[in-house]
Amino acid sequence: MSKTDQSNSTSKAQSWKEYPFLLLKGFLMGSADIVPGVSGGTMALIVGIYTRLIDAIKSFDTDFFKQLFTLRLKEAFEGVDWRFMGVLLAGMFAAVLFFTKVVPLQVYMFTDPELIYGLFFGLIVGSIVILINAIENFGWIHALLILVGAVIGFWVVTLVPADTPDSSLYVFLSGSVAICAMILPGISGSYILLILRKYDYILSQIGSLGTADTSMALFALAPFVAGAVCGLMLFSRLLSWLLNRYEAKTLAVLIGFLIGSLYVIWPYQNRMYKEIVTKKKVVEYTSPKVVELRNNPPSENRPEYQRIGEVQNPEATSDELKKVVLLTVKKKLIKSDPYIPYATDKGARTPHFWDGIIGIIIGLLMVLGLDSLRAKG
Repeated sequence: MSKTDQSNSTSKAQSWKEYPFLLLKGFLMGSADIVPGVSGGTMALIVGIYTRLIDAIKSFDTDFFKQLFTLRLKEAFEGVDWRFMGVLLAGMFAAVLFFTKVVPLQVYMFTDPELIYGLFFGLIVGSIVILINAIENFGWIHALLILVGAVIGFWVVTLVPADTPDSSLYVFLSGSVAICAMILPGISGSYILLILRKYDYILSQIGSLGTADTSMALFALAPFVAGAVCGLMLFSRLLSWLLNRYEAKTLAVLIGFLIGSLYVIWPYQNRMYKEIVTKKKVVEYTSPKVVELRNNPPSENRPEYQRIGEVQNPEATSDELKKVVLLTVKKKLIKSDPYIPYATDKGARTPHFWDGIIGIIIGLLMVLGLDSLRAKG
């Protein structure tokens, strides 16, 4: 067994002392899953609960659901690590709500991308070193597997996004594929959703929860959740089998995935976005929102913003009689090209150079804290 999960795999028994740590680890996993290019599985591997997570997911098998549906609840829950999963999922759900409602991380990815991506870049680089050290009797076969994993990871994260439908079946399939990537270190479920053109769609539906559009959002998210559950149940069994029989070699491939993902996490990128008008609404030219936008033009450096469109009746004799189109615009990342600051033509002038450096340093320091957290269990 590698050092990565030694402190967590000895027993499934829960204690109240463990809950705060599990909640924090779940929060870190949820935070990572929101960022395209960063995987919740990466965080699970870093904080030392990866093997236990896969085994816990695997424990929810057909016997569990049979016992659950026949109301043999005690027998059903005795065979699964439900406390571990419950606390972990609570932390992940809290992170999703926090970074979509309170601190919109997707906004900071547009306004301060060097800092945000630098943070995760430093976090992953530090974790790669720690995880390589966790492989006992490291040899050439492990180095080769790391290289193979890096090539696969690089290929996945550099796929070009393509247009996709919003049908329930496609959303179901997107959930199935994305959840598999979410539990694979180095391959981000969020980035898979971005490739499938469902990242903004799913995140906007989550953001609509608690608003007047809650019922529509729940209806739209239902096939995604169903697909995620199906994908998770099937894929976790494969991972569990590999970890139980070839743990060191599997860990080497997963470390390769981490290395391959660094290409899209590198903070210095020339990012290209496509603007898509998602809503059009005809309003009064003198309405408060239009007046606000006229006096304070919106920043377009955001994932979503509103702007004023064309006036519907410019021949009107006064502003009070005019009608104008209010547009809601979303920006989607379609391409990113990394560059080296001050070493290439693209990076000759890097206005946010130090933001990236600070983010990397903070990420590296966080690894030390996370490694200490892993040791505490």
